[in-house]
Amino acid sequence: MSQQTVLYDVPGPRQRRITLVSSLVATVVLLVGAYFLVYRPLDEKGQFSMELWGPLLDPGNENFSLVWERIGIGFKNTLIAAALAIVSSLIVGTLLAMLRIQLKSLARRRFTGLATPVSYLLRGLSLLLAAVTRVCVEVFRGLPVVITIFFVARGFPEFGVTFDTLWYLVIGLTIYNSVVIAEILRSGMEGLPGGQAEAAAAIGLAPWQTTRMILLPQAFRIMLPALISQLVVVLKDTSLGFIISYEETLNIGKQIIGALDNPIQVYIVIGLIFIVVNYSLSKLAQYVQHRLARGRKSAGGTRTGAAGTELETEAVAGTTT
Repeated sequence: MSQQTVLYDVPGPRQRRITLVSSLVATVVLLVGAYFLVYRPLDEKGQFSMELWGPLLDPGNENFSLVWERIGIGFKNTLIAAALAIVSSLIVGTLLAMLRIQLKSLARRRFTGLATPVSYLLRGLSLLLAAVTRVCVEVFRGLPVVITIFFVARGFPEFGVTFDTLWYLVIGLTIYNSVVIAEILRSGMEGLPGGQAEAAAAIGLAPWQTTRMILLPQAFRIMLPALISQLVVVLKDTSLGFIISYEETLNIGKQIIGALDNPIQVYIVIGLIFIVVNYSLSKLAQYVQHRLARGRKSAGGTRTGAAGTELETEAVAGTTT
């Protein structure tokens, strides 16, 4: 009996026909609705005319090269901001996750062998730092990222710290996404079997060595889909740079719309660009995950094969004896 038949009843011929007919009817209804509610109103307002689509689709249009040159500049700026924010978010998020794990471990220690006041002081300091990091995580994770970017761009100059607009956007994205990534990795490390940390302690590894060498690599592998999803969020959130006048793709699109007055067409093209890039990142995540899973299966098969060879050798030796 297959796993599918265990989980649910396999539909019979009648049920399959009903499902097929229902799907066809729903598809027809959606197409008719899209025609009458979307296509016809847009067509009546001339939204499909080449006057509006020409600057984006017709190479012979006088504005075509300029429009795509501007979109290219915006997309390049988007990728630069996203790449910097992704790298910094991964680094800061990883360090923050390791810090929270270490502080939680220190808070449980009794610090035996030290004087009682010193041990109480160290435990109290560990608890205080753990509480501070948790509050920071909850605050920055709860704030909308647009507010974080705005306060970074307006707050830093008030203290005499000035950067290029790009770095305000990168810092704002890093603050928000690093705490999210830290929580993803922390939950991944805490979800691992407790016996691994106990075995590491038994062979003499320090807590930070256990975290760095044993827990963190496994958490990265287990939480990879969630991490990739968060990196896609970073790429999309670069569009919030328009609030600080950073010339990313969406801001460039607004400039094009102001000159050509074709918002629907420009936003459709920009949306398709983001969909293609984010879909490529999702497929990359699936590819990496499958490669990692295949590598674990191969390693497990090799170990099993080696063990089986040893057993066969012992059996042959026993028979010969």
